[in-house]
Amino acid sequence: MESPAENKRSAALALAVLGVLLIASLVVLVVFDGDDDTDDPSNGGKSPSAAAQDKNGDPGSGTGGTGDGGAARPATDSVPPIVTPQELAEAHRAMAAYMSGLSTYKYTDQNATWSKPLLGLTVADERMKGLTALPTGKDWDTCQAARCASTGKATVVRDGMIAQDLVSGGGSLVSSVVTLTSVRTENGKQTRTETNSWLVSTRKDAGSWKVSGFDLQGLGNVGSSDKTGD
Repeated sequence: MESPAENKRSAALALAVLGVLLIASLVVLVVFDGDDDTDDPSNGGKSPSAAAQDKNGDPGSGTGGTGDGGAARPATDSVPPIVTPQELAEAHRAMAAYMSGLSTYKYTDQNATWSKPLLGLTVADERMKGLTALPTGKDWDTCQAARCASTGKATVVRDGMIAQDLVSGGGSLVSSVVTLTSVRTENGKQTRTETNSWLVSTRKDAGSWKVSGFDLQGLGNVGSSDKTGD
């Protein structure tokens, strides 16, 4: 029969074993619980912080985040162009046709019939009516005396401005640099070639591009003579 002292030692030993087992169980639970959080299939095998980041939008992924500290990206693709390439080509054709026609005439022309088709290429306001005219005064007298003729060729070389008129009723505006070369003959012989650069403006009016103004851009080789070689 065991003594009271031996009974006490047995009880203490049993309590010690139970304590060790309890501690070991806690350690196992803590370790495996952390692994489960990391590899949880519901999070796609990612940690809670990574899953939360994906949910809120990865700044570098472009699938939900802004990527610039919260500021929204502008929807640039949804902004329509001021003019389409086709419209720009139409504006260029109107510029070239008008400027070529302005320097194409002969000494027998009458201003009323000569200017009518050219005015159809313009906005036909008072300013353009005044600019769309044959030479006058001494220049025209000299032309008639020498039985002169002039032929113009215009080429659009670059665009200077493409804009939307937001002040005077809307509409698209295009201003381009146009090179104009005119060849003059007198009594059937070529006497002079002039090349100038002009800044020509057009405006879309009633569905068509119309010339609304032009200004001399550069003198080029104005007045050069084929005879002298200047």
